[in-house]
Amino acid sequence: MPTRVRRTSWDKLFEVAERQAGLFSSEQAAAAGLYRQLLRRYLEHGRVRRLRRGIYRVVHFPASDHEPLAELWLWAKGEGTFSHETALVLHDLSDALPRRAHLTVPLTWRARRLTVPAGLALHYAPLGKKERAWVGPLPVTTPERTLLDGVRDHLPPDLVAQAIAQAGDRGLVPPVRLAELRAALAGEAPLSRAPTPPRPPSSRRSTLGSRTVKARPHRSRLVRHN
Repeated sequence: MPTRVRRTSWDKLFEVAERQAGLFSSEQAAAAGLYRQLLRRYLEHGRVRRLRRGIYRVVHFPASDHEPLAELWLWAKGEGTFSHETALVLHDLSDALPRRAHLTVPLTWRARRLTVPAGLALHYAPLGKKERAWVGPLPVTTPERTLLDGVRDHLPPDLVAQAIAQAGDRGLVPPVRLAELRAALAGEAPLSRAPTPPRPPSSRRSTLGSRTVKARPHRSRLVRHN
């Protein structure tokens, strides 16, 4: 019989970090069995690097443009979803590089006393499961919800109009919904918040773990923050 290889706490933690651009939290380290004393030893020996309180990076993991955003997502304990201008960039619907990263968090966060990292803007709103997607390791609002937020929260009209046009060219949002978005942007009609029912899966979609993502190539851009 083949010998079963025993997975160490480091192996378990690396699997987690691999899905998060090489990053992990202290809670994730503890869940993998890498307790405080061992984590401190890895820090001293240069195996991991501390990015901010409770967030670390595997030193030899390949660099990624997604890393700064993954760090902010871990700061939010995985409860946030990138949205607004940041979602436009992640979906390749805008060429404008925002000054701040935008993260939508649950409404209950309004009551929290937080020190928000520099370069991060929080938005408080409910998000349904069908309004959330993934771009690589990052949770992001779907193209339709992203455009809805752009219209509703009065992002620059030229920016939103460009994104609506690109979403239409790429078939990311149904034509009927795009027409509603254009009319709302022009102030011609109110906009419904109800998302369009998802289209049936096709051969153009692939599955990453339990997360369904578009198989179309994506040009990601780094969202700068201090």
